[in-house]
Amino acid sequence: MLAAFLAGAAAYPMLELAWRGRTHPAMALAGGVSLAVLRGVSRMQKGRPLWQQALLGGLMITGVEYAFGLIFNRRHQIWDYRRMPANLRGQICLPFTLAWCGLSALALASMRMLRS
Repeated sequence: MLAAFLAGAAAYPMLELAWRGRTHPAMALAGGVSLAVLRGVSRMQKGRPLWQQALLGGLMITGVEYAFGLIFNRRHQIWDYRRMPANLRGQICLPFTLAWCGLSALALASMRMLRS
């Protein structure tokens, strides 16, 4: 679990830097929590098809993002989804939930390969 947390804490800020050119220290914590959650999904839902695990993972990461948004992003200074479709308080939105599902599928598939 610690390895997943540390990997996520490193990967999420790097992903943000590549995607939008900036990040925030809180995103390392969010990435660590998110990858640890995905590891739990992988272990507890291993009998389910990858797409179901990825959907669950994407929804859980969206929940992490929403919680972190309410704590760290109240004034939309880190990210702002208010102009995105199907957003909730500008903290989460449907397009990024779908992106989290896709990234979850990649991460979960990687975890499967590492286990075998």
